[in-house]
Amino acid sequence: MQSTWKVYVLALISFLVGTSEYIISGILDRIAETLGTSVAAAGQLITVFSLAYAVGTPILMALTAKMDRRKLLLYSLGLFIAANLLTFILPGFGLFIAARIIMALGAGMVIVTALSIAAKIAPQGKQASSIATVTMGFTASLIIGVPLGRMVASAFGWKAVFLAIAILGIIAMLVIAAVIPRMQGDKPVPLVKQLALLKKPQVLVALGITFFWLGGYSLAYTYISPFLLEVTHLNESLISAALLVFGIASLIGSKVGGYSADKRGIIFTLVSGMILHVISLILLSFAGQSVIAIFAILILWSFAAWSSGPTQQFNLVSLVPESSGVMLSLNQSTMQLSMAVGAAVGGLIVNRVSLASITWFGALGVLIAIIAAFALSGMASRHSAVQAD
Repeated sequence: MQSTWKVYVLALISFLVGTSEYIISGILDRIAETLGTSVAAAGQLITVFSLAYAVGTPILMALTAKMDRRKLLLYSLGLFIAANLLTFILPGFGLFIAARIIMALGAGMVIVTALSIAAKIAPQGKQASSIATVTMGFTASLIIGVPLGRMVASAFGWKAVFLAIAILGIIAMLVIAAVIPRMQGDKPVPLVKQLALLKKPQVLVALGITFFWLGGYSLAYTYISPFLLEVTHLNESLISAALLVFGIASLIGSKVGGYSADKRGIIFTLVSGMILHVISLILLSFAGQSVIAIFAILILWSFAAWSSGPTQQFNLVSLVPESSGVMLSLNQSTMQLSMAVGAAVGGLIVNRVSLASITWFGALGVLIAIIAAFALSGMASRHSAVQAD
């Protein structure tokens, strides 16, 4: 099998992992209803997943750094599959949370290992595009996985979604065992060395942009299904379509964001995208029950939010180019941590304020990220001025 097709196999695995993470937002109302818990409590399933992913992945990857990459991918995927099967089999909210933690640990190792393998099996000069293909699999879970998962949940119950992911995962394991070659692990980078970068003020501010941008996004997106159903009164039959449109806009936004960062610069692209992000979240509160307005604002929100993704990754790599791998790893952990906090804070807001207010609080988080972006730009200008002197 050519290396290109092997990379697409890795992208499929990335798609399954992304679907398992994002699908909760698409079926949150159904989970809450079936398990007899509140929407806010069900939203914490995203919190525990993201928190376990953020904390567990760098530790587990450091411990398994020397392991054969194919073997590590198979073991990690096996753990991920087992967690999905446990979700399908086990009853009750508490056991579901335990399964989500196991799922997150497996998912984190699967994604990092898949990206590593993609870079190693790619032809010379195509490593970056191979990594981008695997990343696109993760993005595609928003476009296809979440709305498709909503449809499966409507037809067969929400637990069937996790059974389907497990079955596809088993098939993927068989394909990996057959086509992915054995390859040596990497020289381990101690966690202490990774965390040493956090002593740099510019790195901390840059990671702060990630935290508040994605935290504000996650705060609102976690509760998007109940928000559309209860606040905008969107018809149940249109929810899957709304999620599909949202996913497509995220892909376009990601592409445009990368292009704009190259042509117009990082800060311009970050700030303009996040300003549109804030505007779209506020507009969603005034959409009323107009289907056209709701869909148009969802498109704007997703486009604006995900235009910041590749731009922010480029921003972090540009800050410390000699430690680009470590910076991307720290950014991945920060992203998952921000999603955990966003979902947790969103749950408190839904409980103590109102479901309708989550877009306003989400907008506040993104606004803080805009301030951080301006602060980073100022720090970079002062640093350049000092070097010039």
